[in-house]
Amino acid sequence: MLPLNYFFAGQPLEAIASLLAIVIAITVHEFSHAFVSLLQGDSTAELEGRVTLNPLSHVDPFGLLALIFLGFGWGKPVPFNPYNLKFKRWGPALVSLAGPFSNLLGVIVFGLALRLVLQFTALPPDNLLITFLFLLVAFNIVLMIFNLLPIPPLDGSKLLNLLPQQFAGLVQFFNKYGFVILIAIIIFGQGYLSAIFSTVERGIFSLIIPG
Repeated sequence: MLPLNYFFAGQPLEAIASLLAIVIAITVHEFSHAFVSLLQGDSTAELEGRVTLNPLSHVDPFGLLALIFLGFGWGKPVPFNPYNLKFKRWGPALVSLAGPFSNLLGVIVFGLALRLVLQFTALPPDNLLITFLFLLVAFNIVLMIFNLLPIPPLDGSKLLNLLPQQFAGLVQFFNKYGFVILIAIIIFGQGYLSAIFSTVERGIFSLIIPG
């Protein structure tokens, strides 16, 4: 869940920075799905123009509006054919986990950039560049953690298919009711999710921001 004050802070430039940061995070996330699918021999996403860093190919307008006004949203799902993947068992999981992994890389890259700016420049804390880098790190953290939840249709759900056969009933249950469970978590578990995101963010920013 994304805190709405990221978008409604009363500062137009900060709102624009927030929008750009989330668009970048979503675009790289979805591109990574498509790219890893292509690397494994499936051209489904490529044929639909998804192996690109053009935000127009990945950002869902309704998902973005929901993200801005409701605190959660989505990008355009990246299609792939699991039968075309080189790795039949692990392939779908690799495609799905590519998104959260790209967000992890975003946390590292933008976190390092933020630390360098803070350490070697005299920019004030409310400088727009610092705010933008901070938002890039924060949004990538949220996207990474949220998508790793093992609940369909989130990316982490593909890990369920790697469980031993004795868990087939559990996997079937999640595949059948995953969307309902996800909606319930979003509606009734916002406080818990926000607490998890905040805890992780504090830990990561404590490493990024020079003492």
